Amino acid sequence: MFKKILPLLVLLAFSVSNAQIVINELDADTPSVDEKEFIELKSTTPFFALDGYTVVLFNGSSNGLTNLSYYAIDLDGLVTDGNGIILLSNPLVSPSGSYSIPNSTIQNGPDAVAIYLGDATDFPLGTAGTTVNLINALVYSNSGVTSATTLMTDLNVTASYNENANSAATTQSIQRKADGTYEVKAPTPRANNDGSGIIYNGITTTFNSGSTISEGENITITFTTDVAVTSDLNFSITLNNGSFNSADFEGNLNVTIPSGSSAASKVIQILNDGVNDGDEEMKVTIGAVPSNYIILNNNNIIRVNDVNYTTLPFGTPANPTYGNISRTVPAGYYDSLEGKSGATLKQAIQDIIANPAVVRAHTYGDIINILKTADQNPLNNNQVWLIYTEQPRSKFDYQTNSSIIGKWNREHIYSQSRGNFGDLYNLPPDGINVWSSSGPDDIGAGLSDAHHLRAADGQENSSRGNRNYGIDYNGPTAIPTSSWKGDVARACFYMAVRYNGLNVVNGNPNENIVGQIGDLTTLLTWNHSDPSDDFEMNRNNYIYTWQQNRNPFIDYPDLVDYVFGANVGQAWFAPLSTPNFDAAKVVLYPNPAKDNITIYGITTDSKIEVFSTLGQKVFEQNFAGETTLHIDLASGIYMSRITTDSKTIIKKIIVQ
Repeated sequence: MFKKILPLLVLLAFSVSNAQIVINELDADTPSVDEKEFIELKSTTPFFALDGYTVVLFNGSSNGLTNLSYYAIDLDGLVTDGNGIILLSNPLVSPSGSYSIPNSTIQNGPDAVAIYLGDATDFPLGTAGTTVNLINALVYSNSGVTSATTLMTDLNVTASYNENANSAATTQSIQRKADGTYEVKAPTPRANNDGSGIIYNGITTTFNSGSTISEGENITITFTTDVAVTSDLNFSITLNNGSFNSADFEGNLNVTIPSGSSAASKVIQILNDGVNDGDEEMKVTIGAVPSNYIILNNNNIIRVNDVNYTTLPFGTPANPTYGNISRTVPAGYYDSLEGKSGATLKQAIQDIIANPAVVRAHTYGDIINILKTADQNPLNNNQVWLIYTEQPRSKFDYQTNSSIIGKWNREHIYSQSRGNFGDLYNLPPDGINVWSSSGPDDIGAGLSDAHHLRAADGQENSSRGNRNYGIDYNGPTAIPTSSWKGDVARACFYMAVRYNGLNVVNGNPNENIVGQIGDLTTLLTWNHSDPSDDFEMNRNNYIYTWQQNRNPFIDYPDLVDYVFGANVGQAWFAPLSTPNFDAAKVVLYPNPAKDNITIYGITTDSKIEVFSTLGQKVFEQNFAGETTLHIDLASGIYMSRITTDSKTIIKKIIVQ
């Protein structure tokens, strides 16, 4: 059983005099397309670790983000040099930076740059400036007549600095002086602004394969210095990381950059061990170098994809299959629903899926392991399938820190803030055999209820936030997808029955209204337009092994209409089935349709009749087995009646 615990407040204690970090130099307005922008930070002590710090860029005037954040850089893993300096820069800045910022990212102003204690995820796009956990801030512009006055107030800054003070904004930068004020002069990236200090020759690591490689391939690692070395530079590298070790590669790990040269490369062969032991990560780490050199981007992670993966006998949500996965519903599980309607039917469903004598809740940490199986990519067992973006990602790429780019995490379909689930179950994983009984009033269990948690791309998860579906959120804008929409609908309807106080409502309810998510009309449509497929049925079966409850709207998608939709008030009877006719497996697709529709899941002689919303029969045809029919119908909603072996099933058809 779980014990209710109070969250621990962890305070990060530090000495301002010994651990202070400031914005030492900023070059926002540079020649051409702003490809030489940089932010330089300086710590009061050398070799200062920046774990727990974040740089946030605020927009003072444009792009619809006035006085709000537009970019955040997590500094975890970075360390200042012997001068206390670290450079965050565009790739073309010379000397090179320790962190790469895409070209044309830093806006010219009036804007602000700030350093905070915290993670980049604490500052999603559009966050207002604050003095909470603020370490240092610089407000700037490239014009003497405008300044970000609101940002100055928000960040408690009394002065704004003009990069164009000398009418040379593109060739000068804003630099901090010893007294804490700033001046404008020629850029001095990765060097003390007064010309003092150590002059380092930086070493940068690059790869010919990007950040991923597969077993059996070669990877070329290149090491480049800022300027040519004056004597042979010798150092060694290591590649071991976790389960990735010397048995996984071949190659010489000693590197020499010859005198007079500025680069050297090593070719490493990644071995195929013939075993499916999962994807791994190789970490390329440069060892000790002479004191006049600085390693700019050490500890690079390269994903090594295992090529010996296995597959599952069904399709992905983007290319779904139907009827390959049978429901593992215990005998009699849904018998109590027969003949019930309205509120009585809804209560009967809740009595099954929220029965505290049967249903189990697990920790939020357990969800990571549950999703690695429930959301496994059918085409590669070493990957999960991401909802919304509808793409695979290595199970290894689960987000473990504040960096969300290229990572996947746990997406609450029914948003945390809207459900107010709390932190009672926010505990480390403890396995399938450790659980807590959970009834309909145990709203905290919603935090870790796998029926509404999905693997999702970190950035898309952040973009969705807690927005309502349909009216506000319809998936990625860059690459629109729709094969997730029915899954989302059935998850929301499940939550609205499983937990007291949760509802699915029409419209776009305010995010501050706890217990409401929308849009009901949209989700009802999605439930029919994206029918339950093998992927969804497989995850329903697997989650049942942990939670001892099922999502009934996956097993019987039409049940949604009897609880939330057009059939409310009508008595529910589960579709009858015979060995050749399982109503739950009968699918009409595509739906919405245009000129043709395919009937899947029937093997015997059958008949389909299509009726308009006024009850007029507009189409009728006999068929046998999986059949594609040509339909010439006006756009609208129709009801189809399929009859076989004296059994009947009703399906909604949307014609575009």
